[in-house]
Amino acid sequence: MNEFLFTTSWFVPFYSLIGAIFTLPWAMGIIQTTGPRPAAYLNLFTTVVSFLHSLFVFKDIWDKDQVSLDITWFQAGDFNLSFALELSPVSIGATVLITGLSLLAQIYALGYMEKDWSLARFFGLVGFFEAALSGLAISDSLFLSYGLLEVLTLSTYLLVGFWYAQPLVVTAARDAFLTKRVGDLLLLMAVVVLSTLAGSLNFSDLYEWAQTANLSPMTSTLLCLALMAGPAGKCAQFPLHLWLDEAMEGPNPASVMRNSLVVGGGAYVLYKLQPILALSPVALNALVVMGTVTAVGATLVSLAQIDIKRALSHSTSAYMGLVFLAVGLEQGGVALMLLLTHAIAKALLFMSSGSIIYTTQSQDLTEMGGLWSRMPATTTAFIVGSAGMVTLLPLGSFWAMLAWADGLVKVSPWVIGVLVLVNGLTALNLTRVFRLIFWGTPQPKTRRAPEVGWTMAFPMVTLTILTLLLPLMLQQWYLLPSWESIDWYVLLSLVASTVLGVGIGCTIYLHKAWSRPRILGWRMIQDLLGYDFYIDRIYRLTIVSAVGFLSRISAWSDRYLVDGLVNLVGFAAMFSGQSLKYSISGQSQGYMLTILVVISLLGFVISFSLGLFDKLPF
Repeated sequence: MNEFLFTTSWFVPFYSLIGAIFTLPWAMGIIQTTGPRPAAYLNLFTTVVSFLHSLFVFKDIWDKDQVSLDITWFQAGDFNLSFALELSPVSIGATVLITGLSLLAQIYALGYMEKDWSLARFFGLVGFFEAALSGLAISDSLFLSYGLLEVLTLSTYLLVGFWYAQPLVVTAARDAFLTKRVGDLLLLMAVVVLSTLAGSLNFSDLYEWAQTANLSPMTSTLLCLALMAGPAGKCAQFPLHLWLDEAMEGPNPASVMRNSLVVGGGAYVLYKLQPILALSPVALNALVVMGTVTAVGATLVSLAQIDIKRALSHSTSAYMGLVFLAVGLEQGGVALMLLLTHAIAKALLFMSSGSIIYTTQSQDLTEMGGLWSRMPATTTAFIVGSAGMVTLLPLGSFWAMLAWADGLVKVSPWVIGVLVLVNGLTALNLTRVFRLIFWGTPQPKTRRAPEVGWTMAFPMVTLTILTLLLPLMLQQWYLLPSWESIDWYVLLSLVASTVLGVGIGCTIYLHKAWSRPRILGWRMIQDLLGYDFYIDRIYRLTIVSAVGFLSRISAWSDRYLVDGLVNLVGFAAMFSGQSLKYSISGQSQGYMLTILVVISLLGFVISFSLGLFDKLPF
């Protein structure tokens, strides 16, 4: 039985796809008498099956070798287009994480969206979402991974624009789609080039090719930079990071999956590309710079946000920046551990924030306060999720950052400074958000706020327990560093940054009535961070203006040059026709004379062009 489940692990993504297809009659309005809930239950059932299938396989996979399945998609003559699937502890573990978090997010959505008229459509989109992510986890082919990333881009567009009657939602969905298309286009160029250079797009074949590849520095740099662009767009990295902030306009259950799994999917592809990116030191340095800038910049921006979801979404970009930094420093194992710990903690944080939004009908932090006694389960979930995000002993992120810091403390000591800074600022931001929401005097919108129902509380309690038990699971998987190898100075630095961030967050003066600081200097800093360093305005003044100027030039040339030339020929034909009609006499000798004159002129032109006159003796 176990062997059968292992060999059929490739079918796990199809469970979700089947569930999504089964929801179509309700989503399209073909079935209306039962309401949309049967569609949700069908999709939940297929997710449970996929989770149990991958969980049973993961339990017994540690003593098995990696298995690769090659599937031929298209073959004609010498052209063979195939893709491979990887069945290994890492890939199956990723499917367990994806299906498990998707199952909890769907149960959560039953309560959060119980009155939404498009519940069936939402669950259908989540099914496609989950199928693409599960396929991405077991994919061992760059060709298949690119196709699944495109499905994720489409699913993100549809989920962000789920409430399409709101203009701001439509704008957010459009911006998210177009921003990702920039990275996807560059990634497609790299995929085409790699298929020509390496002859295969399977990762195992690409790794062998990369060991013996002899490319010019320019070629390898451009190729690797293009490979980076796709994951950079998916993970909301600078300069393709603005879409994730706007994507918070979608339903919160979708935000749970987007901030925990979708961004992780892009980072997972980057992890698979690491041996190829090593061909270009410039690309690795670009990863380091991009990750550092995003991690520090996004953490600073989160400090000035007063929207609860936006304050958390910027920390998602920051932690994905740390993953990019780890891959750039060729620390793939650390990147995977960061993805695992971040996914669980961030899903818990977004579920708790969604519960607050659901009961208060507000996302504005200045309108909240005093919820700790009214929503104990939500308060506990937020505290545990926040603790799982920072280096608080003994939770997951502490071990991930400690393992990373121990390996680089002597090679790249500046990385420790980045980790300490990002960790301390994250602790400060989460403490600030906690105080504004749960502490202080109740506000009008929070004075009568009740705790959420069981459909929303159950996923939060489950993730709370899972976050607390994650260190034990890491120990069972032999992923924790031994106490003898720990650098205590690094450990104390990380813990001290957490304590300092929490301390500042607890003592800093927060007044909800003051939306703007009274001191001009602080007001300028707030504007700088609150408007994301004015990057969107810089884009409008530079890239958008340049594209608009070129578009106007193209429209002018198309209207006055291309269309003008065509219209000139047409007017000339019309004028000549109008002129000739007055020379018609009705006599046949006139027609013959006209024909002879035209033929003579045509013969003269042809002879002149062929140089026949040059051969004449005179």
